[in-house]
Amino acid sequence: MEDKSLFQKVVIFTAAVQQVKHDITWEVRPAETTQVQYNILEYLFVKQQATAGEISDCIHISPPNTSRELKKLEEKQLIEKKIDHDDRRRQTIELSLKGRKLMDNAFTIVKQRFDDRLQTVEEEEISELIQAIQLLQGKLFY
Repeated sequence: MEDKSLFQKVVIFTAAVQQVKHDITWEVRPAETTQVQYNILEYLFVKQQATAGEISDCIHISPPNTSRELKKLEEKQLIEKKIDHDDRRRQTIELSLKGRKLMDNAFTIVKQRFDDRLQTVEEEEISELIQAIQLLQGKLFY
């Protein structure tokens, strides 16, 4: 197997994924949130719950900035902090009902834009795409 070729293809693929994500999420951020806050909400929407450290690592902002943004999101009632029953020092963060509704609305737009990209894709090709994604997740993006 040609490692360099696979690596180059993965780099190109991940850059393309970032571009598509940008294209289909362009301007879906609710007006009452900053871009950083929206990134946190989007991460929580997908992950369901996370610690402040996980959020900080994933969206590449410092722990103090993460704490400040989480406080603002909590004040806007878009997230809820929950105490871990096994380790009372640990908090997990989840979307509140208001936050889930906000992100449901945003992802309705994102899904429509995604569906628009699939207009010319045949049903058989969609099955192949699903298989390819499952293979990538199982072998590379685990």
